[in-house]
Amino acid sequence: MLTIYDSIAQEKRPFHPLKDNHVRLYACGMTVYDYCHLGHARQMLSFDVIVRYLRYRNYTVDFVRNITDIDDKIIHRANENGETIQALTERFIQAMYEDSDALGALRPDKEPKATEHIPHMIEMIETLIKKGFAYVGKNGDVYYNVEAFKSYGKLSHQSITALQSGVRIDINEAKNSPLDFVLWKIAKLNEPSWDSPWGAGRPGWHIECSAMSTHVLGNHFDIHGGGLDLKFPHHENEIAQSEAATGETFVNTWMHTGLIQVDDEKMSKSLGNFTTVKEALKEYHPEVIRYFMVASHYRSPLNYSDSNLQAAKSALERLYNTLNSLPCVLAGEGWGGGEHSNYEQRFIEKMNDDFNTPEALAILFELSREINRLKSDAPHEAGKLGTLLKHLSSILGLLQNDPETFLQSTMLAKGLDKTTIESLIAERNIARAEKNWKEADRIRQYLFTESVSIEDNASGTSWRYN
Repeated sequence: MLTIYDSIAQEKRPFHPLKDNHVRLYACGMTVYDYCHLGHARQMLSFDVIVRYLRYRNYTVDFVRNITDIDDKIIHRANENGETIQALTERFIQAMYEDSDALGALRPDKEPKATEHIPHMIEMIETLIKKGFAYVGKNGDVYYNVEAFKSYGKLSHQSITALQSGVRIDINEAKNSPLDFVLWKIAKLNEPSWDSPWGAGRPGWHIECSAMSTHVLGNHFDIHGGGLDLKFPHHENEIAQSEAATGETFVNTWMHTGLIQVDDEKMSKSLGNFTTVKEALKEYHPEVIRYFMVASHYRSPLNYSDSNLQAAKSALERLYNTLNSLPCVLAGEGWGGGEHSNYEQRFIEKMNDDFNTPEALAILFELSREINRLKSDAPHEAGKLGTLLKHLSSILGLLQNDPETFLQSTMLAKGLDKTTIESLIAERNIARAEKNWKEADRIRQYLFTESVSIEDNASGTSWRYN
């Protein structure tokens, strides 16, 4: 049975979709005013693996991820650049797609934009005012009345009293309480605006996700997720808005991904310690970055460093070396099940435990060792297991490149490509034929120092990257 850690319950719980095997999942998306950094990629790839696994387990998944294309940062950046908001956001939406596609992330089934759902936001705000959960402030902005929602704080596990005592002194006299947050902002000079019952203006950030998620997935759906930094106040405010407006439970399971850290600090644009996906892709193969993300549990913090990326590269190369030279895999044959499906069952057990990708990867390495053991004496059996390795890895979005092409690409920095390697092997074969063992050993040792192993057999000399 699949269990998922729920942030409200603070424990793993058996997962049961609201409607048969139909899962409705909403993940908070990007605010498109700049390039995605690795923190965004962590969240993106975490939910990519979750969606892949659910579909592998025969769930029908409606995967929705929003795009925030209007907010203070976007307006400021567009003004700073001297361009329209639409030009800015469209450029960074395309950049986001380039990054996600490079990392092998599946596109969401639906990707609502905030600016396309302004009427739904206005409708929800009107409902909140009528029910006494919102009010028009002295400055004309509309605010959510936090004290009116008695279960406020159930996601962050803090009472309203505790939150009030911990909040910084708020000098905004337009609202009733420092905890109250804005739902609708009255338009300022040279800002985009939409007509509303409270005058021209634009929505606050929190109302966007409440309106978009309930409009696309319904008032009550299965999973809502995002980065741990969104837990409070964003997701807390979403619960308050949505449940007050609809009178229904908003979400059954709340999932939060751990943060990427640099020197034990969260990676973020505001701290200036971020690495964009595009920058990382200049240094590392996209699948190496993906492996780096997947090798840690989605809820754990992840420390970005060159050493950790190099470790991911080495691990991924070991798996690709296992697949290299297996005819069944190279021919694209798929796994059809069989006597070794116990590997698959154990893989499922690990993934059923709150999507435990590190433990699932351990099963894949165990399978890899068995394939390598069988390569010489039982090549057909090794090939069958190779198709299983590729099949299970696909659930994590890994090992989908041609092994030789991937291994070549990771060795290019050393300048030792396939042509060079095969030329050296030819020189060694000539030396062996001439019984020049010293030269033959020199070439073998040189190749070994360049992470290339060679093996002499009846059919000739084969080689692989280490």
